Amino acid sequence: MSKIKEAFTNGKAFIPFITCGDPTLDTTKAAVKEMVKAGADLIELGIPFSDPTAEGPVIQEANIRALKNNVTTDDVFAMVEELRQTVTIPLVFMTYANVVFSYGAEKFMQRCEEVGIDGIILPDIPFEEKEEFDAVCKAHGVDLVSMIAPTSEERISMIAKEANGFVYCVSSLGVTGVRSNITTDIGAMVRKVKEVNAIPCAVGFGISTPEQAEKMAKQADGVIVGSAIVKLCAQYGEEAPSYIGEYVKSMKEACLR
Repeated sequence: MSKIKEAFTNGKAFIPFITCGDPTLDTTKAAVKEMVKAGADLIELGIPFSDPTAEGPVIQEANIRALKNNVTTDDVFAMVEELRQTVTIPLVFMTYANVVFSYGAEKFMQRCEEVGIDGIILPDIPFEEKEEFDAVCKAHGVDLVSMIAPTSEERISMIAKEANGFVYCVSSLGVTGVRSNITTDIGAMVRKVKEVNAIPCAVGFGISTPEQAEKMAKQADGVIVGSAIVKLCAQYGEEAPSYIGEYVKSMKEACLR
């Protein structure tokens, strides 16, 4: 069993996202530890990038703040290596093809294997172009996590058949960000996936409240939240970790209701 699947063995999974280095890498480290204590089952770590096309303004601004602090991909790897001394839950990178390309795909995945990264999400790589990354991911035991959107429809089965780790179900069209209402039939998306692959499905994009988390957890195996957590980093800066811990605890509890 891939380590990512372990994240879904403790009831409905709660998966928080954080941008590394916003406002500092020490804050990110402290926030990760608080999230683990608060019951996070898997954590997505965003590697800062200058053009994060899937992100709304909240996470875009976090990327800009981190890059202004000169946070590099090597800094992020070093941070993960340090976290791995105590953090045992699965960790997944969320970043963009250019970050991997410019680092060198082989070298990047080798570093992932060395520091203990379990998977990677590349939102700008369509299913049809994943092969060049998938092969090198597999060689280093890193799951390339597939995304499906409300518009994927007849492509869902095709994507799900080859999916690894978990399937990221995008709840809303457009970019990441808090939404007051999610109207997509997530249950139907999940059923289509499960028809061809017994892989866990987690829902992300737009979820921010415990009520939304509870509703989404009834339809999928896990809930992903990013912008609401990144907002806490923007609001509280280096004091954010304790607020993030409280928020994650409330969301995990909602997922289990």
